[in-house]
Amino acid sequence: MSVLVFADSTDGKFKKSAFEVVSYGKKVAEQLNSNVVVVTINADNTEELYTYGAEKVVSVTNDSLVTFNANSYASVIKQVADAQNSTVIILDSSIDTLYAAPILAVALNAGYASNVVALPSSTSPFTVKRKAFSNKGFSNTIISTENKVIGVAKNSYGVHENVVSGTTESFDATVEATKVTSEKLERSTGQVTIADADVVVSAGRGLKGPENWGMIEELAGVLGAATACSKPVSDLGWRPHGEHVGQTGKPVASNLYIAIGISGAIQHLAGINASKVKVVINTDPEAPFFKAADYGIVGDAFEVVPKLIEKLKAFKQA
Repeated sequence: MSVLVFADSTDGKFKKSAFEVVSYGKKVAEQLNSNVVVVTINADNTEELYTYGAEKVVSVTNDSLVTFNANSYASVIKQVADAQNSTVIILDSSIDTLYAAPILAVALNAGYASNVVALPSSTSPFTVKRKAFSNKGFSNTIISTENKVIGVAKNSYGVHENVVSGTTESFDATVEATKVTSEKLERSTGQVTIADADVVVSAGRGLKGPENWGMIEELAGVLGAATACSKPVSDLGWRPHGEHVGQTGKPVASNLYIAIGISGAIQHLAGINASKVKVVINTDPEAPFFKAADYGIVGDAFEVVPKLIEKLKAFKQA
């Protein structure tokens, strides 16, 4: 029996979440007195994973898997799980894997727990702690099936180095033809994405118009952060819909979330509640966001943000 971890990658490069789930998988394997195997799909530099405890890396390379497809990815992971005699399969909780994991669980006749935030508190029965009620609470979930699929919530366990002398082997997976096709795929380059960002700078209608987003992008650049926005801003066409965060947009679990000119509708707060530290800048001291924030500044964004940028630049140069 082994623990199998899927390490996700984009354009051949591993995401931070890949290192987090490998770190997590290594500890779960230790709890089970087992070994950890990592499966990658079209990834480069698999040796990077040895740093985080990957004892064996199974590398799948197939041109049919360049574009993500939930059914195909689930099938490949299942094939590797069967070949490695893996009964515990661990993935991250990205948008892609949240599609693929339930399909994988059905194929393996496995119980599936998503948004897991801690190592199993018990392995008999196998019990994991998960986010619940739109990140407002937690539940302790028992997985009683022989096979188990676990989705680890972003930034919940962290990245931990655990250097081993690993090995990498190729795996020739069977990839069946799919009815899903991609005619055009465009990705933004040179920018930090919301999914991978440790820091997110978000703004709302308090910015008064798209022409004022320059200071948001400048602040994000200083912090090495991703930019985001509230739903009304994306609905108005001020910013791309891909930047809309919240319960009806992209969920955010960053280490730092800065909300500028966002009042804090319940849907927005539910979507960013998993962020560890929340900072709000707003002229309205009664804005709901202040009740959810760890730190708040009552003030005009057009005065506060430029001063914040100035201070951060000075701090970085010191």
